[in-house]
Amino acid sequence: MPGPAASSDQARSSDRVASPASGREARLGPVTSLAARARAADTASTSGRRSVVLVDGRSGTGKTTLGGALAIELGAQLVHLDDVYPGWDGLLAASTAVVEDVLGTPSGYRQWDWERSEPAAWVSLDPDEPLVVEGCGALSRASASLATLRIWMSADDAERKRRAIDRDGAVFAEQWDRWAAQEDAFIAEQDPASLADVVLRS
Repeated sequence: MPGPAASSDQARSSDRVASPASGREARLGPVTSLAARARAADTASTSGRRSVVLVDGRSGTGKTTLGGALAIELGAQLVHLDDVYPGWDGLLAASTAVVEDVLGTPSGYRQWDWERSEPAAWVSLDPDEPLVVEGCGALSRASASLATLRIWMSADDAERKRRAIDRDGAVFAEQWDRWAAQEDAFIAEQDPASLADVVLRS
């Protein structure tokens, strides 16, 4: 969610992410291993579409850090759903925007101005360049078929909350339960972990 840069704990965890060796359930390993899996999936695809990596998970699991590292490794465009959520009740709307806007035609998204609490500029994406989308709501039944590689991240609840509050401070602390309820509803309806190629515990 909106706030200061990722905590040092998240930065450390980003150096070691999923290794593809064990299938869906990934152990910790270099980010290059996960990037290699994304490239392999792209090579194997016959769709002709651009490479798309979706990184989903609850707040505080390390999605932003992993998404950024993967985008650098893959030379990909990066979309943070924190920039797309239309306010604190916007998880479902952003998930829909992933399918209709980010992965749609034309490819792009409407930014949300958190200070003014209103829509902001449209951000265009190159439809031919690789893309990483990170945030809760990225991986749904509708978006899964549009992706090259699908990642679900998890962590202990207490650790997730500590990371998120350390990162975003009192603003997110006040909204934690409100946002968590939307995560619960999204997970119950979409079961994103079951859609993932890789399940990563951070």
